[in-house]
Amino acid sequence: MSADFLFELGTEELPPKALKTLMNALREGIAGGLDTQDLDYDAIHAYASPRRLAVLVRDLAEQTPVNEVVTYGPPAKIAFDQDGNPTKAAEAFASKNGLSVTELTTENDGKADKLVARSKAGGQSVVELLGDIVNDALAKLPIAKRMRWGASRTEFVRPAHWLVMLYGDEIVDAEVLGLRANRCTRGHRFHYNHELDLFNPSDYLEKLASTGYVLADMDARRDLIREQVDAEAKKVGGTAVIDDDLLDEVTALVEWPVALLGNFEKRFLNVPAEALIASMKEHQKYFHLVDAQGKLMPHFITVANIESDDPEQVIDGNERVIRPRLSDAAFFFDTDLKHTLESRREQLKPIVFQKQLGSVFEKTERIAALAKQIAAQLGADEALAERAGTLCKSDLVTEMVLEFDNMQGIAGYYYARNDGENEDVAQAMQEQYLPKFAGDALPETTTGAIIALADRLDTITGIFGIGQQPTGSKDPFALRRASLGVLRLLVDKQLDLDLRTLLEQAVAQHTGLTDTDGLVDRVLDYMLERFRAWYEDAGIPVEVFLAVSARKVSNPLDIDQRVKAVHEFYQLPQAQALAAANKRVANILAKSGAPAGELDPALLQESAEKALAEAVQAKATLVEPLFAKRAYTEALTQLADLQETVDAFFDQVMVNAEDEQLRNNRLALLQQLGDLFLAVADISLLAPAKG
Repeated sequence: MSADFLFELGTEELPPKALKTLMNALREGIAGGLDTQDLDYDAIHAYASPRRLAVLVRDLAEQTPVNEVVTYGPPAKIAFDQDGNPTKAAEAFASKNGLSVTELTTENDGKADKLVARSKAGGQSVVELLGDIVNDALAKLPIAKRMRWGASRTEFVRPAHWLVMLYGDEIVDAEVLGLRANRCTRGHRFHYNHELDLFNPSDYLEKLASTGYVLADMDARRDLIREQVDAEAKKVGGTAVIDDDLLDEVTALVEWPVALLGNFEKRFLNVPAEALIASMKEHQKYFHLVDAQGKLMPHFITVANIESDDPEQVIDGNERVIRPRLSDAAFFFDTDLKHTLESRREQLKPIVFQKQLGSVFEKTERIAALAKQIAAQLGADEALAERAGTLCKSDLVTEMVLEFDNMQGIAGYYYARNDGENEDVAQAMQEQYLPKFAGDALPETTTGAIIALADRLDTITGIFGIGQQPTGSKDPFALRRASLGVLRLLVDKQLDLDLRTLLEQAVAQHTGLTDTDGLVDRVLDYMLERFRAWYEDAGIPVEVFLAVSARKVSNPLDIDQRVKAVHEFYQLPQAQALAAANKRVANILAKSGAPAGELDPALLQESAEKALAEAVQAKATLVEPLFAKRAYTEALTQLADLQETVDAFFDQVMVNAEDEQLRNNRLALLQQLGDLFLAVADISLLAPAKG
């Protein structure tokens, strides 16, 4: 037998940004509790609105499964005396299992005849378990800060006001968060602020919607909002920009969504669109509209939590609210335009970047100097790079950025253009922060990429240089992200730069560093280690990266080219044999103790060693120009042809010959063979470990 189970907890308005997470976690928690009890059910659904969290379980079994429990006791020869009477051991075993001695049987467990107690376990009524399952699921919800209300010591994310728990058409006798379960839910705070009796869990969604003006299904509510917003945008020939995070937040703010189209004055379009969007999105939770060219339109869409008889009044109220916010943005923008980015540099001097590393002004001085050096290495415009570095943080003290922190860099772009700066310099103001996260866009201009590099390198070397490098759990300056950003810039932008050189130049810009012993090596190792996870995420085996890493190359673009080449080589049928051969070569050379000398062709005796010497010489001539232009994939493909020749050598030639000259000559040949592969990577590390 089975029935549907409904749980609903009614609360004060729940935090909108956490609602989806809470809903999903509650479903997982209750599902986990049911699974722990081996309770069968057909499906489990979670629902949420600003004032409720709910879970509906379809066809939940009415009791836990009944299982037979078999318990073996003492051997029969101990359980009974010579006359067949039960001993104290038998009586104790029977008592322990709640049985009489006559209810015990004797069975063989494969070793000996033993007393056996057979009993039934399970069969517990589900309604007796649901209270504990729900309470446990609520206790495990990811709530950063719980609150109390009234005189109770009960804690939850928001005060709880009603509790519905139905199994079939019966109320579950349980208490949750100090509330006794019943069948009374509540409707919309304004449209139907009354109790609403539920007589069956399957009626939950329909009754709330038709009578209570509540769409409890969060996914359905989200889809409806998207449809309504799109429809409103079409009324003015625009397209609504629907950010998923904003859509989730708006969905969590309303129980009965109604999208409404509002307008603002066209004069505000003279303000950077990003600032207007920030005002509408962050403060008012409005969706903005763009035209066919992607330009901001003087309209917005708000989603009300009420179906008004006079929607124009609601729209007018929203327009009145947004107007002063946009006016503030316009005022900040107009005020900022009266001062150049250059003139604002003095204001950066009192702003501390880091106590031991000086002010933001000093940081820009370092960035500018480093950027000029990077530009020189790339053959880029040094003057533009230096200028961009000098101005890159000036917008931090503008009114616009002080009001809208997400305008950092974006405001700098607009102000640099207003100041008549070179377009590349203006672009660098916002591109310096790219990439902000994994998969984010990269700077389009070379100048922007240079500033992005210089800024991150300055921070990384500075923080390491004062002994505050990240630990396993703490990375307050986000150096892992900064390191990955540097690697992405160098690799994806195809910037052929040596990271060691860049770090040396970055360290040279700093004064007063206190932890300088081996600083460049420590930072270099830390940054290049980020490659490991990078390639693992790309599905490249770690041994491929380690084979390249062993060569101690410090040019990230070169490293990436080597890794990709070795990965392709690794998949060739000859790869494992050649990796094993190179491992054998490395071991032989290491054990020989003496460095190999020059190969003397006159000392070659066996046909197999002559063949290997000829093959190595031929391949060296062929692959050296490939190495020179970093055509590593092609070079390793050519070297893969050596497999049969190498195998024949080891099968037929004794390397450690008694004759010293012969032995050293063969070692020299192996050294040449190993060096061919080592030009790309230590492929001996590709060989599987023994045992």
